[in-house]
Amino acid sequence: MTAEAPTAPALTPGRLMPVTVHFDDLDALGLLHNARYPLKVEQAWTELWQEHGIRFEGDWAAAGDACNAVRELRISYEAPVTKAGVYAVHLWLERLGTTGLTYGFRFCSRDGATTYARGARVLVRLDSATLRPTPWSDRFRAAGRELLRPAEH
Repeated sequence: MTAEAPTAPALTPGRLMPVTVHFDDLDALGLLHNARYPLKVEQAWTELWQEHGIRFEGDWAAAGDACNAVRELRISYEAPVTKAGVYAVHLWLERLGTTGLTYGFRFCSRDGATTYARGARVLVRLDSATLRPTPWSDRFRAAGRELLRPAEH
């Protein structure tokens, strides 16, 4: 961890989603517990996908694109979050494949200016009956393209 959080890159592509850190998210030292960062990122993604009508309500057969599994999670912690309050998660897609995707995230200040943690997560879309990889829907792909980071050459 550094003494000061680094300045954030531009917010495009992607979305800045508000998240709340509650008192019980803090550890015994008063810092946001390291295991809570991925949870806050998941809460931000859930909110974003719900805006696009993609939600999971406990029925795998009806879940559609929400029927997916995490293949990989990487996170680096850059500065401590030292108090409860409203923060944000900057979300974007690094890659949108046929059955998988990689998304990037930054846990940051409410305005996106200060970065506390950053990472990436790989998801695989699953068929609810077989739990084998299956393609994302056209609706999901359209929503995902809005968040896709341009390819670097």
